[in-house]
Amino acid sequence: MCYIISGDNMEKIVFVTSNEGKVKTAQKYFSDIELEYFKYELIEPRSESLEEIAEYKVTQAYEIVKSPCIALDSGFYIESLDNWPGTFVNYNLKKLVLKGMMKLLKNETNRNASFKECLAYYDGFNIKFFYGETKGTVSKRISSKDAVGQWSILWRIFVPINHHKTMAAMSKKERDNRKDNHTDAFKEFSQWIKDKK
Repeated sequence: MCYIISGDNMEKIVFVTSNEGKVKTAQKYFSDIELEYFKYELIEPRSESLEEIAEYKVTQAYEIVKSPCIALDSGFYIESLDNWPGTFVNYNLKKLVLKGMMKLLKNETNRNASFKECLAYYDGFNIKFFYGETKGTVSKRISSKDAVGQWSILWRIFVPINHHKTMAAMSKKERDNRKDNHTDAFKEFSQWIKDKK
């Protein structure tokens, strides 16, 4: 699947991912950049480095689309579990699902956690990285519903700093206007590419 998210007459950039929730997150930052979405499940190497995984994915993506492109990798880090599951979040969610993850935290008072992400841009010559992080806590209950635009089921248990609702329980407006000092790799990239032009 491939379609234009938005754009004027600027250079086309392709976002290669199988996660449509991430595409919806990206949309709000690309009002004046031509960003094309190519649906494809990229192979991820087993690594604890977000940067290494993002680099592998974006070079793989470039071989597929033959155009300047971006790829994103993210991890989930729980402080009291030695920052587990980290980059292995998808693998562990398949094994444990949310209830299993919550059981591991049943008697923990420290429920601090964070999402971290690395976006890699590759134009066929150079790779540049952009980073994002959202800090918060793991809730004691799983939100009953998924959210529209959700890119991870972890939204159902993750509460950003300075908030009392999980990401999934928030409205889109509440998520877009969060006051938790989070950084966003899409935002960092979109600003860089605009300045570059």
